[in-house]
Parts: sequence; C-alpha cells; structure tokens
Amino acid sequence: MAHSGRHQDSDDIVARKLTALAHPIRLAAIRQLAAAGPAGMAAGRLGEHLDVAPNALTFHLQKLATAGLVESQREGQFVYYRAVFDALLALTDHLVGACCSETEERCGPRCPTLRDQ
Repeated sequence: MAHSGRHQDSDDIVARKLTALAHPIRLAAIRQLAAAGPAGMAAGRLGEHLDVAPNALTFHLQKLATAGLVESQREGQFVYYRAVFDALLALTDHLVGACCSETEERCGPRCPTLRDQ
C-alpha cells in the first residue's frame, strides 16, 4: 500500500511514540501523569506510586521524554514530570480521529465521528 510522504512521516512519528509506550512501566507512568494533570508529579512520588526504583524510573521517563510524551522541570531538589497532553491527544487522534469517516455507519456508541449532529 502506497503512502504519501507526508502521511508516512506522521506514521513514523506515531510509531516512535507507540514504541516508547510499549512497556508496562511506561504505560503506568503515562496514565499516572495524565491523572495528575498539568501540574505533574515529582519523580520520587511517581516512583513510589509505581513501585519502581529511581534509576529504572529515570530510564523509562527518558524514553517517554525522547518521544515527546512527557516533559520534566527541576524545582529545587525535585524533578517534576508531566504528561504532554497535546502529544497524547494527537496520538489518539491519529489512531481513531478519522473513525468511520468513510462510511455512513458508526462503529458503536463511543465513535468519535458524530454524524447525527
């Protein structure tokens, strides 16, 4: 199946983000950071919540940061991590944002394409 260059570029970016998420600790971290909201969470508290050693957590958070899914900020002796909500929402939109856009049928009650409005 041929892809346009532009579409392929965005697919490559999405694939890198999904690869970064492809680990149980990273999935748990991103869910916890998303739940924490824009303020994020101190790395130590996140590690305690996930029951992950600090060095392992740093490794996993760096993978997520490299993919653009989390960002960090040092405040005094603490490092706070927060989810990059725009990147997470763009990722889900890339996967299902065009859901059912080429058909009159809807896939179910959670279908994001609202045809009846």
